[in-house]
Amino acid sequence: MSLPKPEKQAFSAVKAVKRNARERLGSPPPSHPLPTLKDKTASPPKHKETLAQLLEEKEE
Repeated sequence: MSLPKPEKQAFSAVKAVKRNARERLGSPPPSHPLPTLKDKTASPPKHKETLAQLLEEKEE
């Protein structure tokens, strides 16, 4: 039983242009996601204050 021939890749002009640009300029730097409005606002404390902490605040 013979193996099927691998399909030839169709020429893509976009891929060729990108490959050429990468050879000349190098790969682009990795991108960083922009912070969202939710990320910009201060996050609430992760833990509730304990009774001891609340009493210390009232004493001061």
